[in-house]
Amino acid sequence: MARKADVFDPLLLSQARLGIISTLMTRRSASFSDLKTLLRLTQGNLGIHLQKLEQAGYVSVRKQFVKRKPKTTCSITRKGRGAFMRHVEQLENVLRSRD
Repeated sequence: MARKADVFDPLLLSQARLGIISTLMTRRSASFSDLKTLLRLTQGNLGIHLQKLEQAGYVSVRKQFVKRKPKTTCSITRKGRGAFMRHVEQLENVLRSRD
């Protein structure tokens, strides 16, 4: 039976959500538009994945108007960084166990 530490975070098993978190780990923040372009996601798809990550407390989403245009900026939270680091650690554990 797998221990909790041996189980991957289901939120980060999605390629899109892992891509969002990975991108935000390397940047202080990213605009919705930048994430959409970098990850090659549709607006709706990115919106749903960001919503799930925000509900989990992994990302912070800030909406504002800049020159009368809406701008959404995303950043990773401390909880999101921890989840990502645990995910990477779990991947490393899997690789080590294959030796």
